[in-house]
Amino acid sequence: MHWLQTLDTALFRFGNSTLQNPFFDWLMPIASGNSAFFPLLLALGIALIVKGNTRVRVMLLMLLIILPLGDTFICNTIKHAVLRLRPFAALEGVHQLVLAGRDNSMPSSHSANWAAAAMIVFIYYGRRSLWFMLPLAFTVSFSRIYNGVHFPADVLAGWILGAGYAATGVWMLDQLWQSAGKKFFPLWQQQLPSLLNPELRISNSEFKIKTVAPHPANSQLAQHWLRLGYLALALALIARLAYLAAGVLELSEDETYYWLWSKHLALSYYSKPPLIADTIWLGTKLFGDTTFGVRFFAPVITAVTGWLVLRFIAREVNARAGFFLLVILAATPMLAVGATLMTIDPLSVLFWTAAMLAGWRAVQTHSTTRDWLWVGLWMGLGFLSKYTALFQLLCWATFFALCKPARAQLRRPGIYLALFVNALCSLPVLLWNWQHGWITVTHVAGDAHAGDSWKFTLHEFLANEFALLNPVFFVLMVWAAIAFWRRAEKTALQTYLFAMGAPVFLVYALWSCHSRVMPNWIAPSVLPLFCLAVTFWDARAPRRWLATGLIFGLTTVALLHHPALLQKLLQRPLPRELSRVCAWRASGDIVRDARVKLLGEGKPVFVIGGHYGVTSQMAFQLRRDGVESFCLPSDTPKNQFYFWPGYENRRGENAIFISVAGDDKPQSPPAQLAEQFASVTPAGVFPVNYYGQTIRWLQLYECRNLR
Repeated sequence: MHWLQTLDTALFRFGNSTLQNPFFDWLMPIASGNSAFFPLLLALGIALIVKGNTRVRVMLLMLLIILPLGDTFICNTIKHAVLRLRPFAALEGVHQLVLAGRDNSMPSSHSANWAAAAMIVFIYYGRRSLWFMLPLAFTVSFSRIYNGVHFPADVLAGWILGAGYAATGVWMLDQLWQSAGKKFFPLWQQQLPSLLNPELRISNSEFKIKTVAPHPANSQLAQHWLRLGYLALALALIARLAYLAAGVLELSEDETYYWLWSKHLALSYYSKPPLIADTIWLGTKLFGDTTFGVRFFAPVITAVTGWLVLRFIAREVNARAGFFLLVILAATPMLAVGATLMTIDPLSVLFWTAAMLAGWRAVQTHSTTRDWLWVGLWMGLGFLSKYTALFQLLCWATFFALCKPARAQLRRPGIYLALFVNALCSLPVLLWNWQHGWITVTHVAGDAHAGDSWKFTLHEFLANEFALLNPVFFVLMVWAAIAFWRRAEKTALQTYLFAMGAPVFLVYALWSCHSRVMPNWIAPSVLPLFCLAVTFWDARAPRRWLATGLIFGLTTVALLHHPALLQKLLQRPLPRELSRVCAWRASGDIVRDARVKLLGEGKPVFVIGGHYGVTSQMAFQLRRDGVESFCLPSDTPKNQFYFWPGYENRRGENAIFISVAGDDKPQSPPAQLAEQFASVTPAGVFPVNYYGQTIRWLQLYECRNLR
């Protein structure tokens, strides 16, 4: 095998050094990745969907399914298994023009993606496509060698893998459609009998009419849409769980913070109710203290929420509208992030939605007391997830104010029993706060900046929601809400959905005129308002708007799930929001090395963090080393660490103090460290790199002999 490695190195030197010239120095970095690529690809995709025929759309669907799956689960898996160093890390004198991580060179994902795309286009358009696709694929693949980030063998492996899994994927999907399609989607399968030859027995206009026309809930076509929704939910759940297992995104600071809570189960916590800790506790009991265990319930909760709204919209509007609502939710960045990260928002949205759907049954004239008891339970669990659930009481008040017939429920006992159940669920939080001086009230007021001077941030709030809710869907949602409000006669369903979402959004919009509002605070209002938009736009939504929103949203979601790719496209460090889920393992390695060095002095060494986030991260990253991490103590409660035992009983021991810095300039350690330890000396400022770019700096101090 040595001669193969020698040949590979010789070919690399030829492509990287011998062919070096000023024109290639300009062209090849552009071919490897540039900021204009995805906007152009997005525009091309929208144009092809809007103007193309059935063959084009089926081909785009194959590209959309096969390329991300192949990149994530085939190329990425092999890279992490082989761990081959990149040329610039393995050889001297490499002409490197673009940034990349030092390992994971085999295979080249760029080459695999372009080979897969070329194969799929070839399957649908034959040899004429090769004149366009092969030169592009070859240029991109060669650029990886010329730029010094891949060996020729990496590129060749990428070509073989990409072409292979693309052809296999198209064949498998066609076979699946011909077998399962006949059983579960017979009407559509008759119209489109083959995915390999999608224009044989169906015209484009016929397909549009058949799939867009409204249909009764009990029709065979409605069952097709409902089954398609179930299939989409199942596939999305499997894909998200597989994505979590791949470990592309590391845990954020908040997730590791909540993970620590799950190790100290309590009735409530300093800043949040207890259900997030209970959920993570269950996930880690099932799958261990791993990233997968911490996040397991995020995609599960999202799937359950999707199942609830699919059945609700299918029953109250139609099944086709329910399916497209699922697709819209998947293409909404804020909700897609909630399907991956295990924060309080997935739980909050689930129970808000469950209470909303149970409430719709409860306000019907034939409802029972049991329906209201379910409303109270779901609202109570929502409160145990996030304090924003209290806004649902305001939403109920809004609904009764807008819908006169519903006020008859105020003369029945059900709604008051629901309030009683809701109050019972709040007892753990109230008891914990009573025991701890109502500290959560002070903290929540501080988060809302209730005592601060006025600071107008409405423009920032609207810009954030415009981006995170998908610009197209945001416009359609606001349009539907305004159109509903201007109508003289309002349906009960639309009134209910408006009341369950608009008050939350409007309250935070108004509050943004006083203080800064975090974008995720309005999360519970999104599903009701999207449901309202679906009822308004059903059967009349502009197809081009919908196609544009889906393509833009799904592309954005895909990039958010692949920070390394996004960083390459931006050609600059990641935004802070994304860097929070990257390179924490590398940060842990830096702290581990510093601790091992200090252990050489013969005393136990623990870890101190200057912020609850970095403290929680180090606790998670060093969990297998048996290292305890503590947050720098404070005289007043600032986080949950205040209520847990500190390191005051470790007299005589040493510690590593960690703070996250914004640059490489040394900072002075906190004054209280000098009071607590006999000596505090700088251990260095360390860059934490992610695919060749520094995304944070760690300032470390060696603290000796705790007094």
